[in-house]
Amino acid sequence: MERSALQRNQPSPNVASSILDCIGQTPLVRLNALFGAKGAAVYAKLELMNPGGSMKDRPAKYIIEQGLRDGTIKPDTHLIESTSGNLGIGLALAAKSYGLKFTCVVDPKITSTNLRLITYLGAQVEMVKEADEHGSYLQSRIRRVKELAQQDPAGYWINQYANPLNWQAHYHGAGREIVEQMNGQIDVLVCAVSTTGSILGIARRVKEANPKARIVAVDAVGSVIFGTASRPRELPGIGANRVPELYSPDEIDQVIHIDDRESVRGCRKLLEREGIFAGGSSGSLVAALERLVPTLPPSAKVVTVFADRGERYLDSVYDEAWVDGLPSSQVALTMAQ
Repeated sequence: MERSALQRNQPSPNVASSILDCIGQTPLVRLNALFGAKGAAVYAKLELMNPGGSMKDRPAKYIIEQGLRDGTIKPDTHLIESTSGNLGIGLALAAKSYGLKFTCVVDPKITSTNLRLITYLGAQVEMVKEADEHGSYLQSRIRRVKELAQQDPAGYWINQYANPLNWQAHYHGAGREIVEQMNGQIDVLVCAVSTTGSILGIARRVKEANPKARIVAVDAVGSVIFGTASRPRELPGIGANRVPELYSPDEIDQVIHIDDRESVRGCRKLLEREGIFAGGSSGSLVAALERLVPTLPPSAKVVTVFADRGERYLDSVYDEAWVDGLPSSQVALTMAQ
C-alpha cells in the first residue's frame, strides 16, 4: 500500500534536527601504521570530526544546554569566555543555534583560521595584547573576561578551567563512547591537557570500566600544570600558565612533557603514516606514545584522543617559516606521579 504524502515527507530518525545534534559519536581508529601489530595496540578517538572541528564542541553544547535547563543561562545572557580557539568556535556554534550573545577573549597566538571562524559564526572578539613575563596571555585573557562580566549585568563567564560541566561533558560524551567502542577493554588512556577537563571526564568513565587503567597526561614543555617551570611556548591548545581549578593530581598516573618541535614532528608523522590531518596537541600525543608504547606489554590496549583538525594549523605547525622560528632546543620531561 502506498504511503501517504505526510509519511513520505517525514524525515528519517537518522536526520539531525540541527548542527548541534551532529556533535559526538566520533569514530575510533587503530593506528596500525604508526604502532603496528607487534606491540601494544593504539587506538585514537577522532574528536577532530565533530562539526566545529574539535572536542571542545562537547563542553560548549553541554554547558549551554545545562545552563538553559537550570536557568543559569537565559535568553538574554551574554556568554563570555577566554579561549585559544577551539572552545570559542564550539561556543560560537552553540550560541548561534540558541540565539545567544557571545564574546570570545583571545590573544595574538590564536591561529588566523580559528579567529576567522569565530568571527564568521557571529561571536564578538576581544583581543588582549599584554603578555606576562613568560610570554603567556592566559592571565591577561582572564582579567579581561572578568572585566567584561562585571560591566554587563547579563554577563556570564563560562570558566572552562573551573566549571565542573566541562569534565562532565567528556564523561557523558567521549568517555562513554570510548568505553562502548572498546567494550571496556582499555589499559592505558593518553590525553593532552590544558583545562584538564577532557582527561578527567574521560578517565573517570574509563576507570568505571577498568579500575586498573593507567591514566597518562601529555603536557607542553613550559606549562605549569604539573609543577614544572613556566617557559615560552607557541602551540595553542595544550598546556597552561596556571593550574586549573579542575585539576585532580591523584587521578593522573604519569605525565609526559613534549616540546613544540616534537609536536610538529608528531603531526607530520601522523599525516604521513596514517593520513590523519590533525592539530598540534595530536602531534604531542604521537610523540608521547612513541616513548610510552615500547614500555608497555604487547597485550596492552591504549586509547588516545585527537582533539582538533590540522587545517587550523596551516600557518603554524604545517608552515615551514613558523617552524624555523621555534627554539632549537627544549628540554622534554617525563614524570611519574
